Parts: sequence; structure tokens; C-alpha cells
Amino acid sequence: MKKILSLLSFIFLASSLTGAPKKDIVDTAIEAGNFSTLVAAVQKADLVETLKGDGPFTVFAPTDEAFRKFWPETLKNLLKPENKDKLQLLLTYHVVSGKVKSKKAMKLDSAQPLSGGSLKLTVKSNALHVNHAKVVKADIKTSNGIIHVIDAVLVPNVSKKTASNVKCPSTQVRMMHKASAHALSSSN
Repeated sequence: MKKILSLLSFIFLASSLTGAPKKDIVDTAIEAGNFSTLVAAVQKADLVETLKGDGPFTVFAPTDEAFRKFWPETLKNLLKPENKDKLQLLLTYHVVSGKVKSKKAMKLDSAQPLSGGSLKLTVKSNALHVNHAKVVKADIKTSNGIIHVIDAVLVPNVSKKTASNVKCPSTQVRMMHKASAHALSSSN
């Protein structure tokens, strides 16, 4: 019994010393305090389970300030229940499968988000940019991936055919929508 307790104590101590993050992407975003719009949108889109899943995921997370700069009427429309599929498209366009640290991302030209389509990755003045958004804080580690904080909301550039065949991991959310910036901004 004494050996088992010693072994368990060692395992607990070793895991706490490694500094492995204990919170997933969603809980990390909630705790940060500057992603309340993003978290609310993830909840409305029923993507919480996905982003709490095993992953790993890389999330390009727009801040509340980024959402304030996003088209206000478009955001209001996307949060309506009848536009859930469009909201899922918008949000999954910010998520890449796998852990992509900023150092690696800076060497890439593009990345494929879960929504389909493509994210353009560039380096300007030693800062990583995703499409038109600047990464303002990189490599926030979570238990199931990495968060890169961005200063703008990304607008999907996927074709209708690509979007309708995309499934989100773990929730198998089927994307059935018109996939263009015009479709996102139209109201129902």
C-alpha cells in the first residue's frame, strides 16, 4: 500500500511539474475574459462539445474588440437560431485541426480550417497575419490545442460544394449553407 501511495504521489507531482495545461480551449477562453462574444457564439452554434473535445485544435480567436469591429448587423443576424449553420461556418473558419504553433505557422503560406476553404498565412513586420487579421498574442496552450488571439473576425472563403461536405470532429456537425461573405451578411 505504501508503494502504491508513493507511486501515485510521484505521478501527481510529475504531472504538475510538467506544466501541462489543465483547461481546454473553451474554458481557457472563458477564463481570459476578453472572448465573451466568441464564447457566446460558440454556445449558440452548438460547438462547445467540439472545442472541448480531444482535438488537438488551433483556434484563431477574435477578441471582443474584434467582434465590435465586425459588421454589427451581420453578427446580430448570425446569432439568430435560423442562421446557426452560417454561424457554424464562420466559427469553424477560425479553427484548424492539429496544434500549429506560431513559429510553424510563420513558415506556412496557408492552412485549411475545419469549415473548408483556406486561411492565408503571412508575416508582416515580424508578426503573423491570418488573412487580414494580425495575431496579437500567440501560442496560448490548452489541454486540447493552441489559441492564437487575432484582432479581426475572419470571413470564410469556401465554396458551396466544399462547405456542404465538411463535418466537424466529435459532434459531426454537418455544414448545410451558402458559403460566402454575401451569405453570411444576408438576413433571413
